Order: sequence, then structure tokens, then C-alpha cells
Amino acid sequence: MLYLSLVKITVNSELSMKQLGKTIGELLVGGELLQLVGDVGAGKTTFTKGLAEGLDIAETVQSPTFTISRLYDDARDNLRLAHYDFYRLSDPGIMADELIETRNDSATIVCIEWGAIVRDVLGNDFLEVQFASPTETDRELTLVPHGTSAEKFIDTLSERL
Repeated sequence: MLYLSLVKITVNSELSMKQLGKTIGELLVGGELLQLVGDVGAGKTTFTKGLAEGLDIAETVQSPTFTISRLYDDARDNLRLAHYDFYRLSDPGIMADELIETRNDSATIVCIEWGAIVRDVLGNDFLEVQFASPTETDRELTLVPHGTSAEKFIDTLSERL
């Protein structure tokens, strides 16, 4: 399915990346899934730190590269953030049940780095955030909605940017 509501954003610092994540986090209501796509060092975890700030999570967000997943239960409005990093995952079946469970929880926001290995489990309604690094400091983000809810979220976000 093709969606025309792409949003392209350029940020030029770590602070700007966190601020963008925070803006998006402030708009999340639970049940959303974000797939973060980009090379190592592109800013995916920095973006997620901002996302957590927008969800009023007090705990320090850490990359789940070695643990595969981290759950933050202290978000605003009784929400949770489930942060996955599947960079080192060789067998998607290992995480499929947990991912399906968190994906179907309306109080959980799911944020996945390196999600291509579990694409079949993501469902049909999620926001893909593509990270590109044209320079050492600049990052170009393209937000691609997949599904009706993600499309509506992009429309809402566009009004805030």
C-alpha cells in the first residue's frame, strides 16, 4: 500500500534529535509501533531517549543492543515504552511471542530498532522512521506511515512541526 503523507525532517545535533523524539512522544497515546531504520550511529537510540522524555519517563533510556529489549513502565497516563533492538537477533522466533503481546497492548508504545528480521510480526499499521546520515552531524529522517492509524498520526504530527 502506498501512502503519500511522508514527512522529511533534517536535524543537525543530538539535542535536535532528542527534541524531535520528544515532540513525537508527546503525541503518542498507546498502542503505536515505531520501526526505526538506519545504520549504526544514525541516531535511533538518541531519538528514543527523546521519545521517552515526551512520555515523561524518568528512567534513563539505554540502548537494548545487548539485552534485546528494555521495558519502561513509568510513562505518563499509565503507558509503557517497550524498546527493542534486534541487531544481534538471529532467530526471530525467539522474540515473536513477546513482540506480538506487546504489540497488541493498547497501553504500550513499541519502538523497534533493526526490525527487518521480525517484519512479519509488525502488523500492517506502524510508523517507520528512516534515519540517514548525509554528514557527520546532520541526520535526515523520513517518517513513513504504514496503515490508517499511522497515517492519522503523521497528519497530527505535521500540524505540530
